[in-house]
Amino acid sequence: MARPRTFDEDRALDAAMRAFWANGYEATSTQDLCVATGLGRSSIYNTFSSKRDLFRRSLDRYNELMTVPQVALLEDPELPPLERVRMLLARVVDGEFENRPQGRSIGCLTVNTVVELAGRDPEAAAVLERDQQVRLAALGAAIGAGQRAGEIAGRREAGELARFVNAVIAGIRVAAKGGADRAAVEAIAATAVDALTP
Repeated sequence: MARPRTFDEDRALDAAMRAFWANGYEATSTQDLCVATGLGRSSIYNTFSSKRDLFRRSLDRYNELMTVPQVALLEDPELPPLERVRMLLARVVDGEFENRPQGRSIGCLTVNTVVELAGRDPEAAAVLERDQQVRLAALGAAIGAGQRAGEIAGRREAGELARFVNAVIAGIRVAAKGGADRAAVEAIAATAVDALTP
């Protein structure tokens, strides 16, 4: 008879996610995962089957934690569309200055993974692509609503502007991880909002 698990799998997954987020896939060893989760190697492998599986599940968990609230904000009917985009950018900036172990930004797990793995790991690339499509659809819908309301410039198609804002978000995260201060990344966000305004 198998012994019952004596740990919280979701809590272990969150701890592993934070380890991968801080260090990347390659630089996070199995021992690092044991330390982060408080689990032994056998428990990790019995539960998650492999480091790769644990990373994929961590990436899914990260996307759920980050993308779901972002989409909810972009779909909030109580807010004008341009304000939704402005608040999303502000939330991204805030996140970069809240997640600072050892005083440095750890960036975004999805952006970090794009840089580290997307070009050579089709499974990771597929997870990232699915998440990006969800975010782009929500951004595009909010921007399109803003264009129809006259709040957002109509010089470009909503989907193109969604890709622009998505690239700005990635740039904010890379800049913060590279050491840019809050004023600098807030200026990037403000410039993006200015670019959207008629």
